[in-house]
Amino acid sequence: MLISGRCHCGHIRFTLDWKPAPSDIPARACTCTFCVKHGGVWTSCPGGSLKVTVKDFRNVSRYTFGTKTADFHVCAYCGVVPLATSLIDERLYAVVNVNTFENVAPSLLRRTAMTLDEESGNERLDRRRRNWIANVDYVQG
Repeated sequence: MLISGRCHCGHIRFTLDWKPAPSDIPARACTCTFCVKHGGVWTSCPGGSLKVTVKDFRNVSRYTFGTKTADFHVCAYCGVVPLATSLIDERLYAVVNVNTFENVAPSLLRRTAMTLDEESGNERLDRRRRNWIANVDYVQG
C-alpha cells in the first residue's frame, strides 16, 4: 500500500510503501510535551520503505530534545512536523505523522496513547531499530 503524506504547504512530502498492505495502521499518540503540542501521532512499518522529498533543505528545521536521539523535521513555512528520524549506527530510521496522511481512510487508523518517558537511551534506540522504518531515502527535489 502506498501512503502519501505532506506538511500543510507541501514543502515536505513523503511516500511510504507499507508492505504487506495493512488491515489497520497503528497510530501512536506520544504523550511527550512536544508531540502533544504539535499533534504528533506516529506510525511506522519496519518492512516498508519511505521516500521523503523536501523542496529546499534550508527550510526544514530539525528539532531535538530530551535524549537527543531523534530529529523532528519541522517545515519552516507552515510549522507542520510530518516525520521524525533517528540516526542509529550510520543508518537513518524514521516514523511518520498520521495526521499528515493524504490518502488513508481514518477508519484504518488504530489510535493509542504511548508514553516513553521511562525508557533508557539504549532501550529507545533498540525499539527504534525493531519498529521504525529502516529503508529511508531523504532527498531534495
